Amino acid sequence: MDTLLLARLQFATTTSIHFLFVVVTLGLVTLLVGLQTTAVLTGNPVYERLTRFWGQLYVINYVLGIATGIVMEFQFGLNWSGLSRYVGNVFGAPLAIETLVAFFLESTFLGMWIFGWHRLRRGVHLALLWGVALTAYASAFWIMVANSWLQNPVGYELRDGVAHLTDFSALLANPSLGMAFGHVVAAALLVGGMLMAAVSAWHLLRRTPDFALHRTALRIGLVTAALSITAVQGFGFAQFGPVGEVQPTKFGGSPAADALVADWTARFGPGDYTPPVLASVGLGFMILIGFGLGLLWLLLPLLWRDWVIRLRFPLWLVLLALPLPFVAVILGWIAREVGRQPWVAYGLLPTDRAVSGVDAGVMLASLIGFSLLLGALAVTNWVLLARHAARGAHDPALGRPPEQRPADPRPEPAFA
Repeated sequence: MDTLLLARLQFATTTSIHFLFVVVTLGLVTLLVGLQTTAVLTGNPVYERLTRFWGQLYVINYVLGIATGIVMEFQFGLNWSGLSRYVGNVFGAPLAIETLVAFFLESTFLGMWIFGWHRLRRGVHLALLWGVALTAYASAFWIMVANSWLQNPVGYELRDGVAHLTDFSALLANPSLGMAFGHVVAAALLVGGMLMAAVSAWHLLRRTPDFALHRTALRIGLVTAALSITAVQGFGFAQFGPVGEVQPTKFGGSPAADALVADWTARFGPGDYTPPVLASVGLGFMILIGFGLGLLWLLLPLLWRDWVIRLRFPLWLVLLALPLPFVAVILGWIAREVGRQPWVAYGLLPTDRAVSGVDAGVMLASLIGFSLLLGALAVTNWVLLARHAARGAHDPALGRPPEQRPADPRPEPAFA
């Protein structure tokens, strides 16, 4: 057994599962902000019930997503000690900021929002949700700052073979950051919109009560998904320019790629510096799914006079299309990460020098253990989401008004 292959399989498995939680969290919190803001501004109880219903699903996904993130973090020390040793001084800075944002600010705001229903003023309670959303976006941003540095190392210098950060602003101006961050955010909104539309379509197909409520959610989800898929396509294709400049070997040979391979051969020795075919395959299928989901625009005219509901067939299409954005985000991750191989930090740290020097049996045991744990968390998450989504929005537990305490029948004590 190859230790390097086992370590890469473990990281691919755990990050893929965790990424699915991330896109649902980021997409749903954005929709929740819109729902609760509308509820506060208009006083319409429909939007408050939608906020409670979708907020409940968001909380479930967030809690279990945090657990998957904690499990994933162990790998940096266990499997990739070379990464921590050689580039940790640079790579660790944005990760530390993300940890402070996600585990302190975001979790604090979310806890106060969960338990603040009917205890805080409506404006304060809404501000907490805005805080959750902004810190979620900040968390995603700093993760992408760290990842973009691995894609294109900038703002550092080597001292005794170890990278040290010299220009923090260069991390923020990294050409591989801006469009990639926009692409991830748009993909998360696509996932959130499709999830809202699919759950609403399921309730409308079953003719459950609260027709008007689920119709409203269906419209919001479809419009969000249609706008998002256009943004996904735009940010996706816009990355080809920067990627070709900073990673010329990623998508095929070119004079710049040949010159870079010659330089690497002189510095690191002979080797195969061509990315695996899997990266291009993942990219191709992701693009196909993106074009397919672009057909969502054809459903928007059917929202007029509820034709999308009367025909019913479009509701089945929305329901069956739900897995597609999840598959697409995993394929996009494969194209970005596998296309960087054989480097952990592109042109700076080869993958085989970043892996920990542990026994293959130990690596296999951790691969099996982590995969089973994260798989159990993922299954638990989707079972809970499906169960609570099926119950409908009649009276979600989140934000339920406190019960009125019955009057005490005992007489008031008399004092002389």
